Amino acid sequence: MDHVNHFDTKATYWIMRAEYLVGFIACVVLMLLHFGDIRWWAAIVLFFSIDIIGYYPGAIAFRRARGGPIHKGYYIVYNTMHNWFAAAALCGLWVLLAGGPEWALLAIPLHLCADRGLLGNTLKPFVLAFEPEPLPAFEAFIAQVTGQQQFKPARRAEAEVPTA
Repeated sequence: MDHVNHFDTKATYWIMRAEYLVGFIACVVLMLLHFGDIRWWAAIVLFFSIDIIGYYPGAIAFRRARGGPIHKGYYIVYNTMHNWFAAAALCGLWVLLAGGPEWALLAIPLHLCADRGLLGNTLKPFVLAFEPEPLPAFEAFIAQVTGQQQFKPARRAEAEVPTA
């Protein structure tokens, strides 16, 4: 993937997941090292609030729609709750309201890194189903770009073929 071609091959996707696994492991290690200093009720609330607000409403709507289209608002809420901008804002707000930083805040990056590293979830594009489903056109495209399928260039019309 690059700034022009917005797709991942399996290799680049797994590298991205591995990077987030490093973040996940770092959060776990820090939480274990500071186990006694963590307000666990706060960590649990912070960890699960991301999905309670951002994922479950859309997942329920998707199931009720039996896989059909759902309102884009569910995607917006999911993407808002599952991005680093919102994570930073939530941490900042928590620090202001709680009177300072605390180890329980690690639950937020722990959640995001687990989603991306362990589960492979990323932000949800509006044009795809809310829950992951194979897209045949994308599978064919990836097979073509990775050389798993013989690529045959489109034939030019006879009028375009230069004659000698």
